[in-house]
Amino acid sequence: MITLKRYHSNDKIVWDNFINLSRINTFLFKRDFIEYHSDRFEDFSILIYRKGKLEAVLPGNVKGTLFYSHQGLTYGGLVTSSKITAIEVMIIFEELSKFLKENNISEVFYKPTPLIYHKQPMQEDIYALYRLKADKISCTLSSTIFLDNKIPFTESRKSGIRKAQKSNVIVKTSDDFKSFWEILDYNLTSNHGVKPVHSLEEILRLKDLFPENIKLISSNVKGKMIAGTVLFIMGNLIHVQYISASYEGKQLGALDLLFDEIINNLYKSFLIIDFGHSNEDSGNYLNERLIFQKEGFGGRGVVYEIYHYKI
Repeated sequence: MITLKRYHSNDKIVWDNFINLSRINTFLFKRDFIEYHSDRFEDFSILIYRKGKLEAVLPGNVKGTLFYSHQGLTYGGLVTSSKITAIEVMIIFEELSKFLKENNISEVFYKPTPLIYHKQPMQEDIYALYRLKADKISCTLSSTIFLDNKIPFTESRKSGIRKAQKSNVIVKTSDDFKSFWEILDYNLTSNHGVKPVHSLEEILRLKDLFPENIKLISSNVKGKMIAGTVLFIMGNLIHVQYISASYEGKQLGALDLLFDEIINNLYKSFLIIDFGHSNEDSGNYLNERLIFQKEGFGGRGVVYEIYHYKI
């Protein structure tokens, strides 16, 4: 009853249409997003049929004998229709093991989609992983706000808002990704010795592909950008992909005013704002300064996990 097939470019429309109707709420699983960095990963995404009808997909890539549920995505687990039951998910994982083994794959690294991105509950895969005796090898802590039951800002964030208002900081939607990337790149390089996950060219390409899903909100003084954030918008949920401020922006509380505007004005009708995790080393290190800032806006913990098992 359950059959698996490796994704082919001819399946793009079918795949994307299925994502639209599935139990998840994210554009990250659309093929244009998965494939913007196709030169870095050998795609091994899988379509899963029940009685000949597509009822699940699994974004993935391979590296040698290892299967990843996709390394190029923040999360990338099994995506099913509302018709798929717990027993059928168990069968899917059995068939997945056979399918991967036939393709000379011996180990699986699996990132389930966090519950906040579900349109309907879809954690049967985590139960299946438990039954497979999979090891949890990563657990990172994201900071999330439920906007219909939000926690008030801390006094330090409120103080920053007042400072920004006195300095005539203006918050607006912007298309000036170049100016923001200069701030972001400088901060990441100087403080952490790393580059943004997306290059400027990549984010501009993604913005062109998903104009309604990717937004830049900036704080400005006298027409000059001093802080900003890139938002990934998914239905009634916002994921904060990047946050950064110049030295001047930090001094003026520009990010405090920025997120006050996002949370309490621009996107107040949304259900969830997810700031992303504040970890390194697969969750073993918590950046306390970073999470302090996110918790100051009212963010509280949601975990992102990665599992591993051998076939």
